[in-house]
Amino acid sequence: MPVVLRDAWTTFVPDMNGPDGPLPPLLLALTVLTGLVDAFSYLLLGHVFVANMTGNVVFMGFALAGAPGFSALASAVALAAFVAGAWSGGIAVHRARTDRGRQLRHALLVEAACLAAALVVSLVSGRPYTGGARFTLIALLGLGLGVQNAAVRAVAVPDFTTTVLTRTITGTVADSRLAMGPGSRVGRRGLSPAAMLAGAVAGGTAVLGGPRELPLLAAVVILLGAVAVTVVLGRGDAPWTRPAATTT
Repeated sequence: MPVVLRDAWTTFVPDMNGPDGPLPPLLLALTVLTGLVDAFSYLLLGHVFVANMTGNVVFMGFALAGAPGFSALASAVALAAFVAGAWSGGIAVHRARTDRGRQLRHALLVEAACLAAALVVSLVSGRPYTGGARFTLIALLGLGLGVQNAAVRAVAVPDFTTTVLTRTITGTVADSRLAMGPGSRVGRRGLSPAAMLAGAVAGGTAVLGGPRELPLLAAVVILLGAVAVTVVLGRGDAPWTRPAATTT
């Protein structure tokens, strides 16, 4: 089997007795979630991301420069909510620091609550989302994705950040044989951009063609599924639940 296909296969179907167990496919699912939710926020909430904070800083700069279609306040709310989510997610994972399964489960339950609340707000609010409804959605989604990032950082699976792809893409290219590196591991690293692209395409399709709330519903389902996996596969002293040696 070619190395690329082997790396992809072992990422999708990992060794449950390995150091990361089911975490790689779970984090890929969360990467799809990121694409779904950012498609919803960018296309419906006024050019603002709730997961990609680098983009929000740039958007804030555009708004302050007077570029039309961007809101410094919306970007600031997203940033503040994300920070609050990272703080609360940090508390959740540090309470379960000896078990990565519980770390991820606790954080994803909090995130699921935030996204479920956002789903409810989106269903009961008029469209387009304006005023208080718009900023409530930005805050809830930013809070949830901040929690997710704190959890992903704590479980520390190499090559999987679920939101930031720049480092992953850089490593893939810079470590390639063409760059005289040790090998790009594109079969593993290439899955993250593909997962986010798939989420963005699905989210964008739903937003543009309806129903618009479908990306949020799908995100909640992904989170609950991930929680169920950590419960079922995290029983006992599974090797992958042990604390990570490093954080990303």
